[in-house]
Amino acid sequence: MKSKTILITGGTTGIGLATAQLLSAEGAKVIVTGRNPATLADAQRVLPANVAILKSDSGSLGDARSLGDEVKKLGFRLDGVFLNAGVGQFAPLEGNTPKHFDDMFNINVRGPLFQLQSLLPLLGNPSAVVFTSSVAASTAFPHTSIYSATKAAVVSLGKTLAVELAPRGIRVNVLSPRPIKTPIMQKLGLPADAQKSFEDGAVAKTLLKRFGTSEEIAKLARFLLSEDSSYIVGAELIIDGGVRLG
Repeated sequence: MKSKTILITGGTTGIGLATAQLLSAEGAKVIVTGRNPATLADAQRVLPANVAILKSDSGSLGDARSLGDEVKKLGFRLDGVFLNAGVGQFAPLEGNTPKHFDDMFNINVRGPLFQLQSLLPLLGNPSAVVFTSSVAASTAFPHTSIYSATKAAVVSLGKTLAVELAPRGIRVNVLSPRPIKTPIMQKLGLPADAQKSFEDGAVAKTLLKRFGTSEEIAKLARFLLSEDSSYIVGAELIIDGGVRLG
């Protein structure tokens, strides 16, 4: 990854942060985005000084559409984009609200689409784009109806844009993990007993009987962003510890 310039949305925690640390250690120039002042400050402390950190909210249409301009101000062209920012709020059907719907579709679907639109003039030929989806896009789990719908939309976006952008030398692929121990697991809005039950159930469904780690996902993201995957395009790569089989 030496001499590559990679932008990572949602790069201040979890999978995004682990990927930023891995790529910067391999010599890439890295730009990360986040929206939470606390995690932005934490990322500033743990990431190398040469990593650019931008405050940008994937749920804000204005921020999404201006991201390209913000990166351009830094003087960067891009070799890759990891559209990783996302949220999950789980509830039974009768507990879903319009706010749940808007929050998740705005951050998980609308944000990445318009972020990529704004970054398109900065992407080189060749370059790579990776979307973060989830196994929930293709496997049914209770209480995840809206979340799963957003992630299915991301898979569809990835495949469609792979066809559209391939003539420009831009490879688009989708990374679908689950279950991964990241801070998003603590933001599901579940009571403590329900949270434990959810986590225990998620682990039980894997063949490996454990959560995946952000570092494991980061290695696969690095592969998709690098020339090592130069003949992979329009693919959904699933990293789930065997959930679909278990």
